[in-house]
Amino acid sequence: MKEFQFEYGHGFMKAQLPDSTDVFIPGETVPDPPCLPQDWDSLYNATLQSIRNPIGMPALKELAGPGKTVVFVIPDIVKGGNQPTSHRKVAIRACLDELYAAGVEKKDILLLFSNGLHPRATVPEMRTILGEELFGEFYPSGQITSHDSEDYDHLVDLGFTAAGDHVIMNKYVFDADIAVLIGHTQGNPYGGYSGGYKHCATGITHWRSISSHHVPQVMHQPDFVPVSTKSVMRGKFDQHGMLMEEKMGKKFFCCDAVLDTKSRQIEINSGWAKEMQPVSWATADKRTYVPWAGKKYDVIVFGMPTNFHYGDGMGTNPIQMMQALSAQVIRHKRIMSDHCVFIVPSICDGWFHEERWPYLRELYEMFQHDSMNILPDMNRYGEYFATKEEYIRKYRFANAFHPFHGFSMMSCGHLAEEHTSAIYIVGARETGIARGMGLKTRATVEEALADAMKKYVGPDPNILALPKTFTTAAVHLCMKDGK
Repeated sequence: MKEFQFEYGHGFMKAQLPDSTDVFIPGETVPDPPCLPQDWDSLYNATLQSIRNPIGMPALKELAGPGKTVVFVIPDIVKGGNQPTSHRKVAIRACLDELYAAGVEKKDILLLFSNGLHPRATVPEMRTILGEELFGEFYPSGQITSHDSEDYDHLVDLGFTAAGDHVIMNKYVFDADIAVLIGHTQGNPYGGYSGGYKHCATGITHWRSISSHHVPQVMHQPDFVPVSTKSVMRGKFDQHGMLMEEKMGKKFFCCDAVLDTKSRQIEINSGWAKEMQPVSWATADKRTYVPWAGKKYDVIVFGMPTNFHYGDGMGTNPIQMMQALSAQVIRHKRIMSDHCVFIVPSICDGWFHEERWPYLRELYEMFQHDSMNILPDMNRYGEYFATKEEYIRKYRFANAFHPFHGFSMMSCGHLAEEHTSAIYIVGARETGIARGMGLKTRATVEEALADAMKKYVGPDPNILALPKTFTTAAVHLCMKDGK
C-alpha cells in the first residue's frame, strides 16, 4: 500500500491506497515548459518587448499621447499570483512607463479591478495584488477602484450580440481613450483559458450579460465537458468582447502572460485579443493540456481544503463544493472511465461563510425540497436572487459575491453528478450537508474505496491520486494519444 496526504480543512488527511495507484501532481509529474527568468529586470524587458510589438494593433505608445485617458483592467485576487514579480505588477509598470513617455499624465489613469460578480477588492487585497509601489502611487489620489456591476451610473448598455446576448459594460472602460487588459492565459474550466476576451466578458459586465453564458443552456452543452476553447461559452466570450470594441470604437490593448504552476510567466503576448488569443493558447496548450494517461481511471482521489480559489469557506460551503467537484470533471473527463467515482476528503463542517456568500444558505435550503431534484432546477430563481436588495447591497458595500454568481456555481455543480457514478465525501463533520447535495459520506478514504469497489468499480479499479489539486494551478489531463 502507498500512503498519501490529501488536502483537508486547513491541514491534511492521510490515506492508504493500493500500490497500483497512479499519481499526478501539476508541474511535477510532467514538468511545465520553462518559465522566463524571474528577476524583475528580465521580466520587465520581456514585457516591454511584448507591448512594443503587439499582435494585430498599434503599439501602446502609438495609441497614447498628452490628454489621453487610460483605464487598466486588472484581474482580482482569484487569479494570477501575488509574488513581487507577478505579471500584474510587472505589466502595469511597463505599460505605465510607455504611457508616461508618450505624454499621458498620471491624473488621467485609473486602475480598475475586474471582479465581475466576485467580491469587490478590499484595500488589503488591492495592496497585495498591486504591491506597495503601485498602490502608494494611485490609491491616495482615489485612482484605484473595483468594478461594480450594480452601479448604473457607471455602466453602459451596449444592446445585444447577434446571438441575442445582452451586453452591459463598465462606463469607465467605455469612456477611456485607451483600455488596457492585463490578463493571464491560465487553464480554466470555463472556456479553456482566462485572459483575452474572457477577461472583459466576465470581469467588467453585468449579471444579465453573465447570465447568457454561465447558465445550464450553455454549461450543459455537449461541448462544455471536457473543457476546450471551442465551446459555445468561449464563443460567447469572444462575441461579447468584440461587441464592446465595436461600440467603444477602440480595441482593448491586451497584455497577457501564459503562466506556469507557480504563476510564473512562461510567455508574454500583447495586442488585439482576436489575434493574440490563439498565439497565447498555442503556448499555454503545452502546459495545460497534458497528454499523460495510459488508461482511463475508475477512481480519482483528491482532497478539498477549506480555503482555495474563491476564498475561505469554499471547501465547506456545499454549493461551492459542488462547483469545485465539477471543475475536476470538466478538466479530467478525458481520462475518466464511464463509471468513474470520486473520493474526496473534505471537512464539510457546515460553515457557509455568509459574509462572503450571503445567499448560498438560502439556495441550499431551497434545494432540499422535492421540487428541486437537480441543481439546475433552481435556475428559474436567478432573477429573484439577482435583484434581491439585501444581497445586492452586500455585494456592493460589504465585499460579498453577487447573488447571481451562485447560479453559475449551481449550473456547473450539476456536472459532477451527471458525469460520475458516485462522489464520496470523506471526513465530513456535517454529513447531512454532503448528503443533501446527493453525495455519499464515509469516515475514511479506505472505507470509501471499499464501498466503491463493491458497488461501482469492481475489485481491481484503476486509481488516480491527485495530491495538491487545489494548491497548484491545475492542468487538463488527457490520454497519451492526445484525446
